Amino acid sequence: MDKVEWKNRGFSTFHAIIASSASLYLLLFSDLFKEGSHNQLVINRTSTVSETILGVSIGYFLSDLAMIVWHFPALGAWEYVLHHGLSMFSIFLSLVSGQGQIYILMVLFSESTTPFVNLRWYLDIAGQKSSDLYICNGIFLFLGWLQGFFSSYSFSPICFSILTR
Repeated sequence: MDKVEWKNRGFSTFHAIIASSASLYLLLFSDLFKEGSHNQLVINRTSTVSETILGVSIGYFLSDLAMIVWHFPALGAWEYVLHHGLSMFSIFLSLVSGQGQIYILMVLFSESTTPFVNLRWYLDIAGQKSSDLYICNGIFLFLGWLQGFFSSYSFSPICFSILTR
């Protein structure tokens, strides 16, 4: 079972790197959500890149959900099934309606902590809990969650103020 989880976490890490990198690019560096760059409200903006990354994420969540169900409950219990189901549903609604992609991308950016969570598991299984890498990884994981926590309090009000204009 550890072999299955090892492969599952590798796939999870790959998706997290792709999804969080694309989300970071779309949210901060592209002109998709910049004020004054389009004639539509921020909530209605989409692009081929944003729709592609959302489609890739639905594919990942679907395949991961299949693995969870196939090996139930070894890879995760009902909270994982609920998490994946709600994630796919919200992404699907955003893709079909063409609305709210900025919010989905903000949530997908939080996947940036997933490689650290998975590395923690890898090091634990390898018996490396007392290594410097394990401690540094824990610090980076904490800082990533802390950044996500504070950015949700600072970035969200900015987005809401843009939406009300």
